[in-house]
Amino acid sequence: MLYRESGQFSTSYLAEGRLFKLYQQRWGFYALLAFAFLAVPYLGNDYWFSAILIPFLVLSLAGLGLNLLTGYAGQISLGSAAFMAVGAFAAYNFQLRIDGMPLLLGFFFGGVTAALVGVVFGLPSLRIKGFYLLVSTLAAQFVVTWVLTQFGWFSNYNSSGVISAPPLVILGHDFSSPAGRYLLTLGVAAALFWFAHNIVHSELGRRWMAVRDMDTAAAVIGIPILQTKLLAFAISSFILGIAGALWAFAYLGTVEPHGFDLSRSFQILFIIIIGGMGSILGNFLGAAFIVLLPILLSNLSATFLAGVVDPGQLENLQKIIFGALIIFFLIKEPAGLARLWQAFRERSRIWPLRF
Repeated sequence: MLYRESGQFSTSYLAEGRLFKLYQQRWGFYALLAFAFLAVPYLGNDYWFSAILIPFLVLSLAGLGLNLLTGYAGQISLGSAAFMAVGAFAAYNFQLRIDGMPLLLGFFFGGVTAALVGVVFGLPSLRIKGFYLLVSTLAAQFVVTWVLTQFGWFSNYNSSGVISAPPLVILGHDFSSPAGRYLLTLGVAAALFWFAHNIVHSELGRRWMAVRDMDTAAAVIGIPILQTKLLAFAISSFILGIAGALWAFAYLGTVEPHGFDLSRSFQILFIIIIGGMGSILGNFLGAAFIVLLPILLSNLSATFLAGVVDPGQLENLQKIIFGALIIFFLIKEPAGLARLWQAFRERSRIWPLRF
């Protein structure tokens, strides 16, 4: 058998609450982390860092922020990109206005600012839910973009409203190279995923899931509904704000308010739907699907359809295929890619008896 669970017992509550209960899983996870931090910076090239790995990590982080709110707390939102914009512009202004502000501290304060804005737009969640809450969070998308566009102070009075990345220096080390930006993004993402995992398995995470399943029953057993929902909006927006700062500074280098438009919010929503709502792993799987599939389709069309189909039609054809694959996948596996992985892992435990 691949796992050989026989003889592996949990002898404490701490051991029972571990993310990976089997030593095979733990060592596999440690090996993956070591490969990502130590091997990938030397094996990868600039294209892989700038076009694939960094956007993959940032979108995974953004998916995590929305998944905590929607997948775990049951609060539907379409304002994810707005909170990313708040985090990016707030981090930029903290770096600009305060001399000597450390880069990571600027990211943190950008996330805190996004959390405060998220709480404001989360206040209606006590009275409304479902489609009406979706419309309420959608308002954040337009309000935030309008504010950042109309008031030049946020972009340091740049005529085009564009902000540029500050020096990516941490403790005297320059992270401006593609490999450095990858390591910066990977380190922040790893820390926030660890933070989210601990929250999900804490009392607050259980409160979120109780409110998601039935808020009336949760209120009956004494769970403070408003506080629980607002904490979900705050922590979700905090992670989205840091993801926005990484998107602006580590990935793009420069960004304008319209770079965080409604299509970005839909992209993040697709990530958690495809990857699996209520799943930490699903954020990585959904982001990989969103980032890698368009690249794969572009390469296939350039290889097999070049000279046969007009280039303008090729782009539309790629979008049609991408949308059709998403619909097909949601029909076949509505629980997301994380459920497929879970099923594979369960079958692997009893291999070769059944697979």
